[in-house]
Amino acid sequence: MNRLGAATSPYLLQHADNPVDWWPWGEEAFAEARRRDVPLLISIGYAACHWCHVMAHESFEDQGTAAAMNAGFVCVKVDREERPDVDAVYMTATQAMTGQGGWPMTVFATPAGRPFYCGTYFPRESRGGMPSFRAVLDAVSTTWRERRSEVEQVGEDIAGRLAQSAVPVDGAAPGDGALAVAVEALAREFDPAHAGFGGAPKFPPSMTLLHLLRHHARTSSPQALDMVRRTCEAMARGGIYDQLAGGFARYAVDATWTVPHFEKMLYDNALLLRVYTLLHKATGSGFFARVAIQTAKFLLVSLRTGGGGFASALDADTDGVEGLTYVWTPAQLREALGEADGTWAARFFNVTEEGTFEHGTSVLQMPVDPMPDDEPRYHRLRITLLENRGERPQPRRDDKVVAAWNGLAITALVEAALAFEQPHLLDAALGAARLLADVHMSEGRIVRTSRDAIASSNPGVLEDYGCVAEGFCVLYSATGDKQWLDRAASLLETVRAQFVSETGFHDTAEDADALYFRPSDPTDNATPSGTSAAAAGFVAYAVTAGSLDHLDDAHRALAAAARLAERAPRFAGYGLAVAEALLSDVPAAFVCPGPFCA
Repeated sequence: MNRLGAATSPYLLQHADNPVDWWPWGEEAFAEARRRDVPLLISIGYAACHWCHVMAHESFEDQGTAAAMNAGFVCVKVDREERPDVDAVYMTATQAMTGQGGWPMTVFATPAGRPFYCGTYFPRESRGGMPSFRAVLDAVSTTWRERRSEVEQVGEDIAGRLAQSAVPVDGAAPGDGALAVAVEALAREFDPAHAGFGGAPKFPPSMTLLHLLRHHARTSSPQALDMVRRTCEAMARGGIYDQLAGGFARYAVDATWTVPHFEKMLYDNALLLRVYTLLHKATGSGFFARVAIQTAKFLLVSLRTGGGGFASALDADTDGVEGLTYVWTPAQLREALGEADGTWAARFFNVTEEGTFEHGTSVLQMPVDPMPDDEPRYHRLRITLLENRGERPQPRRDDKVVAAWNGLAITALVEAALAFEQPHLLDAALGAARLLADVHMSEGRIVRTSRDAIASSNPGVLEDYGCVAEGFCVLYSATGDKQWLDRAASLLETVRAQFVSETGFHDTAEDADALYFRPSDPTDNATPSGTSAAAAGFVAYAVTAGSLDHLDDAHRALAAAARLAERAPRFAGYGLAVAEALLSDVPAAFVCPGPFCA
C-alpha cells in the first residue's frame, strides 16, 4: 500500500505509484516502525531534483529493490521543500557522518527517529566507490538484526552531540569593521576569470550580491560594485540564464556559467530579480534592466499559479532527459529560422557543431549584445525560437506554493514595479500576498505550503515568518494599505513567542512536533536562514512602523551573522545585507515609497 496519493506535494505524488510501501512523514510511520521493530528508511528530495529522479527510476520503481525496502524497513518519503525542518536535522546528521550532503538524501533511523546510517544517492549497481543500494539495504538489515545495541547507541550519540551543538548567541549585529572584513574576504574568494565565487559547480550568489550592493550603496566601494557587476554580467550572458524566456537555472555545473543544472527555482529568481533591479539602479545599465524585467516576466509567465501565488520550481528533466527542452544544434536553428537566420543565430548564441552540452547540443549563450543594426533581427529571432521551443515537450512544474519563497517574490516584484514603473508587477505581488493571507495564515500562524489554494498541514518555519513579514512590510510601503503592516506585526509577534529562546533563534516553533533535535542553523544557503529572514522582517517592520523594539530584535538575530562575517561571509549573505541596511539609510534599503501608495 502506498499512502502518498492524497499528498499536496508534487514530489510525493511522483512516488505514489512506486511499488515501495511509502509512508508520509508523521507519527503513524514511527508507530509502524515500533510495531514491526524495524528501522525507518527516510528518503528526502524534491520534485525538480535530477538525481532524485535517477534514484527513483533505478531503485524505487524496481520491484526487487522495493520488496527489499518493504521487508526490512518502514519507508518514509519527505519533500524537503515542504518540511525543511526534517530535511535540516537529517542533513546535519548526513554531513556529520559522511562529510557531505545532497539530494536525494537517504537516512536509516531507529523507530525513535535517531539516524544511525546516512548517505545521498546510491546507484543500482556499485560504481565509483559507491555501494549499490541493494547492498546498503542488506548490510543495514543485517546490522539491525545482529548488532542492535550498537546501532541504537550510534543513534543516541549522534542525537546527543547534535542537540548540544547550538550555543547561546549574544552580541550585536555586524558593525562597520566586520562588514569591511567580510567584503575583503569575499574579494579573496572572487573568481577573477569568470566572476562569482569558488569553482565548479557554481551557484548564483544572490544574497552575497545583495550584501555587496548594499555595501556599495553605503560606502561607495568600487570593489564591491565591481564584483557584483562582473558576476551579474557573466551569469546573464551564460547558459545558466535562459536567453529566450528569461529566468535563471539553479546552478552551473562548470566554473564558466556555461552549462546549467536545468531546474529553475522560485527562490533563486526572486532573489536575483532584486539583485538585477538594484544593480540597474546603481549603474543605470540597460542590460541589467532588461535581465531584471525578463526575470520578472519569467515569474509571471512560468511560475504564477491560478490562485495568484508562485509555484516553487520547474523540473530539471523533461521526459526523463536533462535539458531536452532547452538545448539546440546548428541544424535545429537553421530548421527553425531558415538558412541565413539560423547561421546567424548559431554564431550569436554560441551554438557549435561540437556542442557545449551533451551529444553535440549547446545551451544558448549571449557573449555580447547585438550590434545596433542587428537589434531588430535579434528580437525577431528570439521570439521565433521561443515559439518553436514551446512546441517541444516541457519540464514539469512543481505547483506547490511555499510561503517563504512567495514572500521573497513579493518583495522582489514590488521593488521591480517601483524601479521600472510597471504597476502590473505590483498587482502580481498583491495576488501572491492575498493568497498567503487567505490560505496560509490564521491568527498569527502560517502554514508553509499550499497547492491549488488548499493549505497543507506543514507548519511554517522561521524562514516563512521572516520572509513573508518582510514582503508584507514592503508591500505596505508601496501601497499604503495598512492590512499588510498589521499582518506582518502578527507574524513577528509569533516569532517572538514561538521561535526565540535563551540560545537564540530556532527554525521550528516551540509547540511544533519534536524532532530528534531542534534545528537552529544561522547560515544562509540557497535561501535566507531563518534568523536572517527574521532580522529582515524585524528591520522592515521597525522602519515602516517606527518601532525601536523591533530594531532590538533585529540586532539580536544578526549576532550570528557577526560571527560569520570574517570566517564565512558567503554563508551569511542575507544577514550581512540586513546589517548593511542598519548602518545606512535604512528606509532606502527597505522601503520603496513610490507612485502606488494609496
